[in-house]
Amino acid sequence: MSASALSVRAAVPERDVEVELTVPAGRVLALLGPNGAGKSTVLGLAAGTVRPGSGEVQVAGRRVAGEGAWVPPHERRISLLAQEPLLLPHLDVLANVAFGPRARGVARRAADEVARTRLAEVGAEALAERRVHRLSGGQAQRVALARALAPDPHLLLLDEPLSALDVDAAAQLRQVLRAALRGSGRAAVVVTHDLLDVLAFADDVIVLEGGRVVEQGTTAEVLGRPRSGFGARLAGVNLLLGERVATAAVRAGDDVVHGLANAQPATTGRAAAAFSPRAVAVHRAAPGGSPRNVLPVRVTGLEQQGALVRVRGETASGSRLAADVTPASLSALQIGVGDDVVLVVKAAEVEIYDA
Repeated sequence: MSASALSVRAAVPERDVEVELTVPAGRVLALLGPNGAGKSTVLGLAAGTVRPGSGEVQVAGRRVAGEGAWVPPHERRISLLAQEPLLLPHLDVLANVAFGPRARGVARRAADEVARTRLAEVGAEALAERRVHRLSGGQAQRVALARALAPDPHLLLLDEPLSALDVDAAAQLRQVLRAALRGSGRAAVVVTHDLLDVLAFADDVIVLEGGRVVEQGTTAEVLGRPRSGFGARLAGVNLLLGERVATAAVRAGDDVVHGLANAQPATTGRAAAAFSPRAVAVHRAAPGGSPRNVLPVRVTGLEQQGALVRVRGETASGSRLAADVTPASLSALQIGVGDDVVLVVKAAEVEIYDA
């Protein structure tokens, strides 16, 4: 069995980060979480720019950090693609891409052949003789990707590589990255805040909060049944995490939500209730009859979501929820930030599962 591309079981006490994660060979991991969650520290542990206070880091089965072991960054065979291309301005495109193989001792002619192959792989072969200052942002990032691939790294680290590009350039490079990662069996760790990146690249997802892993699984598992606040926001669903109080109900503080339980539910223990903002109706007062889930909230924000408006609110227990309504409905309700409203969702629209 082939070794994992990356294994981190380490702590960095001064940054309050303690993580355990593995990237299997040939898989792409999306590393997600709010600002300050510890994502950059994890990348630094892999790349060799951060030393663990305890534990160890392995790259392709080789122990590169830990008690009595330290392999410097340039010897780990890891490549980084960051927000900025950071190309060498005094070299043309071909020489920039050939720099990595040359640094590993490959002869000039062979290194140039590798560089041309990688440029072709990212659709930038026509730029080989161009000077760096003549590249657009999207072109420069394509060249940076080719440069990252040229040394044939064990692991590719992608630190929000599309965030500095405009929408069109980002969309084009996203497809290039998808082909370079998914089509080649390369292992990678992608730090991103963009759901499109996760859907395009990632086989697996890990969510960090407060320097700890709070959720992990395949992309389909995490987006389909999130178990963290960040995962739920990324997936675009409402999520209540709490205790199961019945086969198909979850209590979070004073908030109780009824729904449809998974096939073999537990009767007690941690559980999650998830439902789409589009399944939520907004009322000024609790409607008549006996709707199953009625949740009073105070409006905390209004955001445009395409043709709809997202009404964000918070219950007295601190549950943060959202509802998507039409502009006409919002106008008729005449609500604004700070107003008290009632959110209503049918039990049939809520999925209950173990957390």
